[in-house]
Amino acid sequence: MSKNLLLEIGTEEIPAHVMPPILNQLKDLAEKNLNESRIEFSEVYTFGTPRRLALFVKDLAENQADVEEEKRGPSTKIALDAAGNYTKAALGFARGQKVNPENLITKDGYIYAVIHEKGKAAAEILQTLLPKIICDLSFPNNMHWGNLDFKFIRPLRWIVALFGKEIIPFEVANVKSGKTSRGHRTLSNGDFEINSADDYLYDCEEHFVIADQNQRRAMIVEQIEQVATERGGKAEISDELLEEVLYLVEYPTALSGNFETKYLNLPPEAVITPMRDHQRYFPVKTAEGKLMPIFITVRNGGKDYLDIVQHGNERVLKARLEDAQFFFNEDRKKTLAQHREKLKTVVFQEGLGSVYEKTERLVKLSDKICELLGDKISETDKQNVLRAAELSKADLVTGMVTEFTELQGVMGREYAKLDGENIEVAAAIDEHYMPRFAGDSQPKTTAGKILSLADKIDNLVSTFSRGLIPTGSQDPFALRRQALGIVNLLNEAHWTISISKIVELAMDLLKVTDSVGREKIQNDVAEFMKLRVKNVLSNSARYDVIDAVIENVDDIYNVTLKAAALENFLQTPDAVKNIQSFVRVFNLAKKADSANVNENLIKLEAEQKLYQAFNAVKVVAGELINKKDFNGVLDALKKISAPIDSFFDSVMVMDENLEIRNNRLALLKSIDNLLAEIADFSKLVI
Repeated sequence: MSKNLLLEIGTEEIPAHVMPPILNQLKDLAEKNLNESRIEFSEVYTFGTPRRLALFVKDLAENQADVEEEKRGPSTKIALDAAGNYTKAALGFARGQKVNPENLITKDGYIYAVIHEKGKAAAEILQTLLPKIICDLSFPNNMHWGNLDFKFIRPLRWIVALFGKEIIPFEVANVKSGKTSRGHRTLSNGDFEINSADDYLYDCEEHFVIADQNQRRAMIVEQIEQVATERGGKAEISDELLEEVLYLVEYPTALSGNFETKYLNLPPEAVITPMRDHQRYFPVKTAEGKLMPIFITVRNGGKDYLDIVQHGNERVLKARLEDAQFFFNEDRKKTLAQHREKLKTVVFQEGLGSVYEKTERLVKLSDKICELLGDKISETDKQNVLRAAELSKADLVTGMVTEFTELQGVMGREYAKLDGENIEVAAAIDEHYMPRFAGDSQPKTTAGKILSLADKIDNLVSTFSRGLIPTGSQDPFALRRQALGIVNLLNEAHWTISISKIVELAMDLLKVTDSVGREKIQNDVAEFMKLRVKNVLSNSARYDVIDAVIENVDDIYNVTLKAAALENFLQTPDAVKNIQSFVRVFNLAKKADSANVNENLIKLEAEQKLYQAFNAVKVVAGELINKKDFNGVLDALKKISAPIDSFFDSVMVMDENLEIRNNRLALLKSIDNLLAEIADFSKLVI
């Protein structure tokens, strides 16, 4: 027999952003503890609102599973005497295992205690298991109240614990479990009783609490879309805002409000940011994508007095938009270039000068990147990125960005356009911050890509020069995201470029003169980038393929191309045979002192054929490597597989003649050097 289990933890309002991870943690803890307790179940669900965390376990067995196990004791030589009777050692083992001697068996030269344990009632186990789950929950920040040692993210107010209709009694933080829950703060009459775990969602809804977040999310989206349609527009529903609103309300009701059309003269982001990020309103746009003087918000309550709620929200938004209008007008009294001078008063990082000096570095780094990319960059692109680098941080000292920090880059773009700057220059000022968050897009313009690369490398080198390398989960400067952005940018742009050369210039500009310190920064940056490349490649390549190509990530796009080519190569019929040949070369090449081959010492037919095949492939492979055609390189390398096998079958590499031996090793070293330009084949698992 089985019954459903309900655990509801009632609290003061929990911050919205922590709810999803807490619910995931609650589910994991329940599954782990139930499995360890040998209590079978079919499914675990978690529900959450601002004031409650709920665990619902479907089809939980009424009893723990019985267990029978054998525990090994001493060997029969010790456990049995000459007559086959149990010795003191065997009897002592039986007492220790709490079994009668007749429950001992002999097997494989040892005695075993056969332990039968009948499962306990689940209700009994749950009395200790449920409070353990509550106490094991961890949070980014905790509170304690009264004189209790107990800590939780918010004070506990009630606990419901029902196994079917049976209350599971326990106490946590002076709160006793029962079947009494609480309804919506204003819409309900307060406390209500849940008579059965099966009725949980229904009973909550009867008291104006939509406990199931999936149902609540669907209601919110449906209501927002309906209100937007009624107002003649389409709501812009971002996933982040929807997730936040979801955990701010227990009983959602969407409503719309208005703002004056004069604010539409501001850049759209200057209106949307205070609306969405500060007030949690959803903007409404026309079918053509133009912002309308309308917003939609979601109330935690019913439809009564919506006009009063609307008016209150309109007043708050008006104040925020008035601020935006004021700062915009003040900012426009100067050009973006004139704002740049104030950057001299803003510290970039401790000991690393001002943000103005950082923009000077970005100009020089961008110029270096253009030089390294060569004919891929036009003179127009170069002039655009150099101008964008000059202006890239100027908006940081504007009133608009000081008040609404989320608009950095965005206002720089808008002010640059109003100043008459080139459209690509304006776009690059905004794009160089991309990606701003996980899943964000990469820069689209050439100038934006170059400036983004320069800015991120400068950030890496600057921070690493201070010894502030991210460790564990600590990454206050978001360097991992920026390094990942570099990897994705170079791959998407198909740019082959040396990271170490840009890092070298960055260190020069930061006046890092200590040779040991410079070498350490280069190594640290390389290792940091290597981990990000591994992360990206893991989505498309085998782990051993990644290990085979990851040794040097100075040219990131090259590494990506090699991994893709190697994946294709592994699908070919003779791949295993080819790799075995290459690894044989690798194993002996390690013994070579040099790769200088004396052709006059090559006498045997098999080594002559290998030498000729290698020279032919070397020319072809060199041309293909320059073209980044690594699929072609691997096809060419296949041609030396058979000569390698013939060589090993017919030639004694470690010849008694030291000169001949070293020459044969040098030949293998030459071949291995060519193979190593593609991958370390010894890392491949075949």
